[in-house]
Amino acid sequence: MTLPSKFNFQKTFNDADTFSVVIDTSGSLVAIHNSSLFMAGLKEEDVLGRYIWDCFWFNHDEEVQISIQKACENTLLGQIISSEVLVQMRDKLVWLDVRMHPIFDDQGNLTHLAAKGRNIDERKKAAEKLRDSERQSRAWLENSPVCTKIVDLDFRLQYMSSAGIRELQIDDITEYYGKTYPLSFYPDSFKIPMTNNLVKVKETGKIIIQEAFVKDTKGNKLWYQSTIVPVKNEKDQIDYFMVVSMNITEKKQAEKSLKHTIDTMEAQIKKRTSELAKSEERFSFAMQGANDGLWDWNLETNEVYFSPRWKSMLGYKENELDDALETWASLVHPDDKNWVLEKVHDFLKGQADLFEVEMRMQHKDGHVVFVLSRGFCVNQEPDEKPIRLVGTHVDITERKIAEKFNSKNAEILEMIATGIPVAKVYDEIALMYEERHPGLRCSMLELHDGKLMHGGAPSLPKEYCDAIHGLKNGPGVGSCGTSTYTGKRVLVENIETDPKWDKIKQVALPHGMRCCWSEPIKNSSGKVLGAFGMYYNHPALPDEEESFDLKSAARLAGIVMEREQNLKRIRELAFNDELTGLSSRAHFYQNLEELIKVSNRHHRRFGLLYIDLDNFKDVNDSLGHDAGDLLLREIAKRLEFVCRENDFVARLGGDEFCIITKDVDDDYSAVHVAQRCLDSIAKPIELLGRKFKPACSVGIAHYPDDGKDLSTLLKAADTSLYAAKEHGKNQYAFYNQELTQKAEYRFQVEQYLREAIEKNQLSLVYQPQVKINTGEIIGVEALSRWHDSRLGHITPTEFIPIAERIGMIKPLTEWVLRTACNQAVTWKNAGFPVLRMAVNISPKHFLDIDFVSLIKRIIDETGMDPTQLELEVTESVVQTDEQNLMVFRDLKALGVLLAIDDFGTGYSSFASLKHLTADCLKIDKYFINDILTDKDAQLLIRSMIEIGHNLEQGIIAEGIESTKQLNALQKLECETAQGFLFSKPVSADEVSMFLNSNIENGRSIWPYPITP
Repeated sequence: MTLPSKFNFQKTFNDADTFSVVIDTSGSLVAIHNSSLFMAGLKEEDVLGRYIWDCFWFNHDEEVQISIQKACENTLLGQIISSEVLVQMRDKLVWLDVRMHPIFDDQGNLTHLAAKGRNIDERKKAAEKLRDSERQSRAWLENSPVCTKIVDLDFRLQYMSSAGIRELQIDDITEYYGKTYPLSFYPDSFKIPMTNNLVKVKETGKIIIQEAFVKDTKGNKLWYQSTIVPVKNEKDQIDYFMVVSMNITEKKQAEKSLKHTIDTMEAQIKKRTSELAKSEERFSFAMQGANDGLWDWNLETNEVYFSPRWKSMLGYKENELDDALETWASLVHPDDKNWVLEKVHDFLKGQADLFEVEMRMQHKDGHVVFVLSRGFCVNQEPDEKPIRLVGTHVDITERKIAEKFNSKNAEILEMIATGIPVAKVYDEIALMYEERHPGLRCSMLELHDGKLMHGGAPSLPKEYCDAIHGLKNGPGVGSCGTSTYTGKRVLVENIETDPKWDKIKQVALPHGMRCCWSEPIKNSSGKVLGAFGMYYNHPALPDEEESFDLKSAARLAGIVMEREQNLKRIRELAFNDELTGLSSRAHFYQNLEELIKVSNRHHRRFGLLYIDLDNFKDVNDSLGHDAGDLLLREIAKRLEFVCRENDFVARLGGDEFCIITKDVDDDYSAVHVAQRCLDSIAKPIELLGRKFKPACSVGIAHYPDDGKDLSTLLKAADTSLYAAKEHGKNQYAFYNQELTQKAEYRFQVEQYLREAIEKNQLSLVYQPQVKINTGEIIGVEALSRWHDSRLGHITPTEFIPIAERIGMIKPLTEWVLRTACNQAVTWKNAGFPVLRMAVNISPKHFLDIDFVSLIKRIIDETGMDPTQLELEVTESVVQTDEQNLMVFRDLKALGVLLAIDDFGTGYSSFASLKHLTADCLKIDKYFINDILTDKDAQLLIRSMIEIGHNLEQGIIAEGIESTKQLNALQKLECETAQGFLFSKPVSADEVSMFLNSNIENGRSIWPYPITP
């Protein structure tokens, strides 16, 4: 049976990495892609014409088989169906995401089904790892003494920890899963505020804490403090709510008992105010049966009575504290004193119904005691004026520490859930346990390839952390090194004497560390990921609470480490191309979008190169996909090699690559990279024993010239790529064709200039320099010329900068110097009057440490008189840079003359003229052009001439084209002139004619009349 004419198998299944087949309406297989045969380990003749169920084993039960069969039937009805199936491929089971399409003939009749499956094994494995991490988190929650519930966005209960099930005496929690939370047996006094708070958290995304009583399934009344935490995903969207509830029934009962006591006391005090004011016996009744600290503040005398229990609560004996307000003021925490007194004043003024505060007070041994202080007012009859404030103190330190620890624990869980950076989470875990145990210092070490790597230790010295970082673990590498090596807890009571610390105790003891307990950090499968360490500054072993916390801390750190490793693997899969190791398409798009934002903010340009291999399909067709993969990996290496350090290269898929060239000043920066790509990729490669010469085409676009957003810029680069393909491949093309032509010409100039310099194919011409008053020819300026048979005449202003850019200025300068010096010696040997030979020198040579030695070598080789060699340099190097000054001094020591070329047009520096002993200043043609019409120009020229004369330097005016200009210069006392008025730059033979035609008294006189 033939496929419909409109169906193109290769076009439909052009992805070599997918499972692609076509079946007819009876289920017989009629077409299969080569990659599918390769994946299944089958041949075409094994499967064509056979029923598809007989060709591949689908590992599903009967119910799933029926579902898949029904999906096929729906496809026959013209629908596009997707499903995930497990398929036998070679010797393993592979998960495929299969998408089935109907295929119609030219008359619109359905004739075939096309199935295309994408391998999703890696995604399945990643999902399984995340599920394992979830199970680990759930196991941690199950072992927590805190009641934890998970509620979905529709406020349905999805999970309750064991602690909550036990406390609420629920026989079968599954009966309540999926039902609205709060559950049905809760009283309205809990349901209504909890529901309202869930709505608020959903709307605001903020944590809310509430206190309310509930009734368990047996009707018992329990008080809970519940914290509602919104758990968010990476998109900052709420996935679900975590409700962490702490049983505070005992606290409420104690508060109720205390309130009853206070109420009783208040009633008694009101009844017997006059008696209590006269005798100390007023306290005996209130103190009977009470273990709270009592205080009585006489507002009229400012005297305060503190009971013995009040004093002992802070570590003092009865006679160690004075009964005065100053005693309380000296013991209360400085940050709490003022606002507590404000609360007192508000209460006494009737602005508050009750006086109740929680404050911090200083214990005698130095630690802080959290105190709950409650009081009531005793008023004087009949005007009800407050005369006393009487109350109690309750030590709530343990409760506050437990609350803070639980709150911090919930905060850390939220940090883990919301993706806070792992280093920050590590520090918060350490600080939480350090606050729980004063004097304790904690550390977390990650294990990578058998080495201990610093994770977090906010209280340990940096010197110690740096010393441990990177150590190989083993049985003799301290507590943590041993723990990660054995996978077991290691308790070291004394670091100084324990043999496990012999090798590294010298880095711990100087910082006061005397004991170390370590618990291995493991993932859900039991693999050791690192170690959690606890240190004290005294020898010790952990008590029961410390031992429990060591294990809990390691479990909590394990959740963080395992999650980070899972995320790292997911990021690697998302941002790296698995075949080549380059950045992936997703990473490339992310990088490009960020670069567009930064470039837009700072008004920067960058280039985008879109690269596609030429005839890559031929490699896959002739040599197979393995050879194609080998070629792609090699191309990736070559592209990385040719790119600059700040360039970014990525593989988009198939044989397509992209390069971002950053901070480009002109269009040619990207061109240089493109040309290197063409040259590097074109190098031969051996594929499976056969030599192959690859080639590529490159499309070039620039931001923002060719596109200001990602899609537009990519489209421009892609358009450029197709233009390169259409023009014969193995070349680059700009989005703007005119730029392509300019770039091609520029590369031709660079290529031919390099060849011309290497083969000495340039020539020199000479322009005479004439004394204005006498007409004597005192020297010539050597000027390089280049005529190429293919390009024609190229001016020095064009090829000199190119020679500097391509690194050929040094050999060019050496050739000019040697040729000019040889010519000067030739004229001298021929009997011509002595001439000064002037040669232009690039500023770059003054940064070359070999420049002075080059001049000396040429002088020695040619026999040139150094006093007749004049080197002309522009003002750009005439600065007080120490290196330039040193080069100038060394050249002067050789006897060489120095002239400042184009004087007045650059960054003129009088300081430079002071430090440099130049022999001559050359006034640029820019000023000479305006000498007859511009008074400012005349003034500037006069000033430059006077400066030169005052510094005993000669003056040469360039660009003289008329006798009127010459006359004006003579009046300004300029000595020497050079320009077309006398001669254009000419050959050495023509100069010889000038020199020989009019010799007077051993001097060459200009042979033509000069009438200034």
